[in-house]
Amino acid sequence: MIMNASGSPTVVRTERGLTIAGTRITLYDVMDYVVDGWPPKLIRDRLELSERQIADVMAYIEAHRAEVEAEYRAVLQDAEENRQYWEERNRERFARIAAQPPKPELARVREKLAEWNIQTESEH
Repeated sequence: MIMNASGSPTVVRTERGLTIAGTRITLYDVMDYVVDGWPPKLIRDRLELSERQIADVMAYIEAHRAEVEAEYRAVLQDAEENRQYWEERNRERFARIAAQPPKPELARVREKLAEWNIQTESEH
């Protein structure tokens, strides 16, 4: 277990899984960036962590790599299954919404967007 300066653990297990103590940031959030190749300094800045927190988290991940990666894969799998469930459940609703005619009050916005697209294409 990695401890912070006050002797408390930096990484704790909560109902959300492995979490950075005192935050709602999970190690799976950190792993998203680690897997994408972000250096710890950028992860720290992105998630607004302290130097100590990111150092402790990176040390924890390294020391428990297999466990963290297995849990991370399970979290990703659960998220994908959840996305597929809701996408299927709402498929008909999304199709009905897409088939509706556009709202008249948005006509001017669409015209401006079309003009902007034409202007942008002519500049390139």
